[in-house]
Amino acid sequence: MNRRILIAPEDIELTAMRAQGAGGQNVNKVSSAIHLRFDVMRSSLPDDVKFRLLSRPDHRITQDGIVVIKAQQHRSQELNRADALARLQALVDAAAVPPRRRVPTRPTLGSQMRRRDAKQGRSRVKASRGKIFSGRED
Repeated sequence: MNRRILIAPEDIELTAMRAQGAGGQNVNKVSSAIHLRFDVMRSSLPDDVKFRLLSRPDHRITQDGIVVIKAQQHRSQELNRADALARLQALVDAAAVPPRRRVPTRPTLGSQMRRRDAKQGRSRVKASRGKIFSGRED
């Protein structure tokens, strides 16, 4: 089930800034990079999606619950804005999918027997490491 959640534009804070790295004169004078901030707790997302989004091990989510995405791949501000919004949407879509419920299983009889045989074999090897007595006392 592909659950698509729409993000309200008023929940997103977009800031234009100068991009980093090589690029010559254009990158030094044009604010083409986009810095996106999205406060998860103040957003209009459903509570279960908020919880899953905040519990994800993602470096883009701060301890305050703010998603920070920096887009500077493209030369134009419009493409970087679209890229940042698409990355945020992908992150929210991934959090919208509920985790699968684990079905508990039992070990097969064959695997239990192999485990027991391996343990007995190790036990015999370790038992044979003891001191060897010759039978006479000195």
